[in-house]
Amino acid sequence: MTRFGKTTRRQLLKALAACAGVPTLLPASALGLAGRLAPSERITLGFIGMGKQNLYHLNVFLGNKQTHVLAVCDVDTTRRNFSRDKVNQRYGNEDCAGYNDYRDLIARDDIDAVVISTPDHWHAHPIVDAAKTKKHIYCEKPLTLTIAEAKLCIDAVNKYGVVFQTGSQQRSGNEFRVACEAVRNGRIGKLQRVYAAVGGPSRWCDLPEEPMEPGLDWNLWLGQAPMRPYNSVLSPRGMHDHFPNWRAYREYSGGGMTDWGAHHFDIAQWGMGMDESGPVEVIPPENPGADRGVRWIYENGVELIHNGYEGRGGVNFVGTDGVVYVDRGRLQSWPEEIVKDPLGDSEPVRLYRSPGHHRDWLEAIRENRQPICPVEVGARSVTVCHLGNLAYWTGKRLKWDPKAWRFIEPAEANDWLDGIRREPRRDPWQLPSI
Repeated sequence: MTRFGKTTRRQLLKALAACAGVPTLLPASALGLAGRLAPSERITLGFIGMGKQNLYHLNVFLGNKQTHVLAVCDVDTTRRNFSRDKVNQRYGNEDCAGYNDYRDLIARDDIDAVVISTPDHWHAHPIVDAAKTKKHIYCEKPLTLTIAEAKLCIDAVNKYGVVFQTGSQQRSGNEFRVACEAVRNGRIGKLQRVYAAVGGPSRWCDLPEEPMEPGLDWNLWLGQAPMRPYNSVLSPRGMHDHFPNWRAYREYSGGGMTDWGAHHFDIAQWGMGMDESGPVEVIPPENPGADRGVRWIYENGVELIHNGYEGRGGVNFVGTDGVVYVDRGRLQSWPEEIVKDPLGDSEPVRLYRSPGHHRDWLEAIRENRQPICPVEVGARSVTVCHLGNLAYWTGKRLKWDPKAWRFIEPAEANDWLDGIRREPRRDPWQLPSI
């Protein structure tokens, strides 16, 4: 691929065709026709953050014959070494490197793309730094810790022209595409409300101090967050098969609002046709202590509501002529023909049909295009989550300009674009520049 500084299969064939009268035979494996691509054609990967989710991604890409893993990074020695050894065992060599600091991994010229699955407060810096080195990026949702970071990631990816996939994999699920196509083609009549059932906002961290075992770079784990004593809830030591609960705390994440919100609000935005926009007003619940009930108002009058609908979770699209309900592995409508009947010629909206979230990213890299969930989609979806959290935390009604990425009122809300913080960002982890 030209973007990797390598000769592509197409270029190779054109060069061979130019050699008129010279019979040349190449093995199928050299052209990638036997399933496994030639080494020069494989997309080389580095992995940043080796917890449960990135071990899943690592297993997926280790089983893909188009990729080759060159490095892993984690601030915990045990997780880093386990992941490195897993890669080397798979390939039968000792070529995979392990890094404590992601910057050392990103500095390598032989890595084409990175897979980022760190805690949420550690997304923006690796994204921007990887983009600067022209590395393609797969980053887990929720995309950022703050609205300012979300906009910064869009700007960095666009400036440096890399291919970006947000890990909101529901976009690649058939049931979600069918649901959104039905809504976008007007099968439920005029869309009025969308209900999304996800968790509530995060809270300030109040965990007690625990003894620190050697082998963890705690200072680097905290990054921009305030210095505090170690607690295993935030970074469990060694290998574990659960998702750590750092997401419950405001210093590191937005709680269930950003965790599942980055999935379900993302589908709500897709079904509303708002991938490049967002709400214009956010209304907190009347009860100041409530953790459900925030409403987002869009310019066309559609309301997005943080709650379930008629006892169902997932995402419910409610229109004048029907309802579509979708969740993982579930798709229903009332009346039922809304999602059962195939789309007709008079229904023009056909949404992106993904071949699978990981494969879609790799194909996008090879074709020099953006995949199903590019950076702006991820940034817009997580911004919906952040706006909801700000409404819960402050109890204020917010007016938002999605084009300018600014609050209209209250004016002081623009001081919250990089989050409401107890303490400033720690050096050197100020908002990165692009």
